[in-house]
Amino acid sequence: MPYKSTQLFLEIDKIKEGILVLKDKSLHGILMVSSINFALKSEEEQNAIIFQFQNFLNSLDFPIQIVVQSRRLNITGYLDKLREIEKSQSNDLLRRQTADYRQFIQKLVESGQILTKNFFVVVPFFPMEIPGVKKGESLEKEKFERAKFQLWQRMEFVALGLKRCGLECVPLSTPEVIELLWSLYHPEEAEVGYFPEIPPEFII
Repeated sequence: MPYKSTQLFLEIDKIKEGILVLKDKSLHGILMVSSINFALKSEEEQNAIIFQFQNFLNSLDFPIQIVVQSRRLNITGYLDKLREIEKSQSNDLLRRQTADYRQFIQKLVESGQILTKNFFVVVPFFPMEIPGVKKGESLEKEKFERAKFQLWQRMEFVALGLKRCGLECVPLSTPEVIELLWSLYHPEEAEVGYFPEIPPEFII
């Protein structure tokens, strides 16, 4: 039972409706955030973005966590396509040029110079902030719904604040949360696009 033994070392209790429920019963929502090319902005635009981001941080009355995920770009499908083109070339010169190009791209990726970056904001809510709920208390349906509502309000507040900075936010669904967690703990497998089946008891 590799999943059960692994879970003993994680703070995650379950994933419910796209929400991470930790063992301390706190709820965490994850927003995927777009990026902007800050270096290509004019000085005036850069200052405006910095000002808006500063205002956003100052407006928060709860903690957030910013996560940057860097992964080597998986272009296995593209390389396979190049091999097919290479084999189908009737012209020897074109075949050699295609092969050289494919080898160049492969070496470039293997060197780790081509990376994809994903940006996330983790927003927490602690049920003990609700009157009558004790720390670590298991949440029945009604209390969970109240806590989830409070969490979603915080996530909407964060998304609005980041939108003023020119960034778009999308909350992750349960399958997307699972994929993110798997890739964080198994980066090499994730790079080649391998994701295992998750036991149903881990998802609610």
